[in-house]
Amino acid sequence: MKILVTGAGGFIGAAVSQYLINRGDEVVGIDNLNDYYDVNLKYARLASLQGSNAASLFSFTEMGVEERDKMASLFKEHKFDRVVHLAAQAGVRYSLENPSAYIDSNVVGFGNILEGCRYNNVEHLVYASSSSVYGANEKMPFSENDNVDLPVSLYAATKKANELMAHTYSYLYNLPTTGLLFFTVYGPWGRPDMALFKFTKAILEGETIKVFNYGNHRRDFTYIDDIVEGVVRSLDKVATANENWDGANPDPSSSKAPYKVYNIGAQTPVHLLKFIETLEDALGVEAKKELLPMQPGDVPDTYADVSSLVKDTGYKPSTDVKTGVKAFVDWYRGFYDIKA
Repeated sequence: MKILVTGAGGFIGAAVSQYLINRGDEVVGIDNLNDYYDVNLKYARLASLQGSNAASLFSFTEMGVEERDKMASLFKEHKFDRVVHLAAQAGVRYSLENPSAYIDSNVVGFGNILEGCRYNNVEHLVYASSSSVYGANEKMPFSENDNVDLPVSLYAATKKANELMAHTYSYLYNLPTTGLLFFTVYGPWGRPDMALFKFTKAILEGETIKVFNYGNHRRDFTYIDDIVEGVVRSLDKVATANENWDGANPDPSSSKAPYKVYNIGAQTPVHLLKFIETLEDALGVEAKKELLPMQPGDVPDTYADVSSLVKDTGYKPSTDVKTGVKAFVDWYRGFYDIKA
């Protein structure tokens, strides 16, 4: 298949691209390579892809999804079979500082993706939503069958908007779409703005780490290899209409249109302080901690019910936090040439 992967220089995008080219798919990657975090890490991910044994199956163009004319030309030129849309302005906290970046990339950009799919007969669009959409919900574990109408950050609101926009195109144009609600993804090549990366850097440099909500957060930390497996399994299972869908008792995760939404997580939430202990063990260094109150836009707990994804695709997360954190630490030391 010929597959477009947006956000190919990103953490998940690069890993998904590698998996797809390894199995023989032709991948066209795009990314705007913005400086939200160290762009050199994005270049390094792309270099790894372009230097792999299957490099002839991967091509890359620097481009933002919000660039309407360029996106239209890209779709028209390549006639993709399927699309994995992972490009987005990420980060809950940054959305409080620069909201326009989220509107441009996550809303306008997603509209361009939908239009490209609509006019070029794309077989299936898989796109990234987020566990952040659960917002003020307190029922655990989070289920795709629950309504999520109370976001607590603009980032979350844009991801909910993506789900609504996708359903509209599925309904109006019979475009199969699958949304994946990612729960805290970690592992080698991870993002520097996320807790594991920030904590590792600070601890190794002898700095104090900021632990919000006094360490009482629980997060459904999900290892990158497990995430990639779920993304590809979802891509291979084209969304179909739910003929049993009942408008009098609507299920938000499906529709009479070819539309589906899945949680994708580990289904094993871990307390933040326990996660930090695991990191300390992997590093062999005790962290200096500053315990702080909850930050605006954050939620205390995330916990994924992934039974629907397991049932429909055979998804099975298998990497425990101890193994995953050690793999990240080994990568970090190697990438930044830090001796144990």
